Amino acid sequence: MKIKHAINLHKGLTAIVVLGLMVAYQNFAIAPWIYLALHGTYGFLWLLKDRIYPDKQWETKVSLPMGIVTFVALASYWVAPWLLIRSGVAVPTGAIAAAVGLNVLGVFLHYTSDAQKYYTLKYQPGLITEGFFARCRNTNYLGEVLIYASFVLLSWHWIPAIVLGLFVAAIFVPNMRKKDQSLSRYPEFGAYRDRSGLILPKLWQSQSTGASSSGASPGSPTEEV
Repeated sequence: MKIKHAINLHKGLTAIVVLGLMVAYQNFAIAPWIYLALHGTYGFLWLLKDRIYPDKQWETKVSLPMGIVTFVALASYWVAPWLLIRSGVAVPTGAIAAAVGLNVLGVFLHYTSDAQKYYTLKYQPGLITEGFFARCRNTNYLGEVLIYASFVLLSWHWIPAIVLGLFVAAIFVPNMRKKDQSLSRYPEFGAYRDRSGLILPKLWQSQSTGASSSGASPGSPTEEV
């Protein structure tokens, strides 16, 4: 199996799990419905993205036990809706509004930057230094962190924040560092790294000329996640 099968299963089941929790605890307040809409839609968009512009890193083949471990690890994200729905806490309206705003911004950054990366590398392999990646080298990860931060806020509990922090520290940051190491093979990477942030954009620096996707021969390695 491919690792994406475990990931896609988790994404696809999220809406069903959240709705099942609402039925099980008979909690149909506004916050659970908002959570269902946000996290459920995020899962649907992930599956849609996988069909239109899949991420090659999730094509890696893994053993069935590893696939199960991956799914179980991802299932820890369901702690947020479980705490929210089980507790019956009345989430402040302002927090709900902030969660929706974070989610919309995160979805925009995550899916659009992934689309830019996929189609740029498909037709022009090389170092991407423009568009969503002009000031931030990992705009897709920034978007994903914002998405899950919205779920943390909507849960109105501290435990989901710990779960997100563990994923960022154990998976996101190592992947971003690994990507930097891979991109360092490009001569222009040093200058690009200086004017862009690892995950937070450097908005205060002036735009350098020629900060566009550098050309590479069709057979050369391409940028990784």
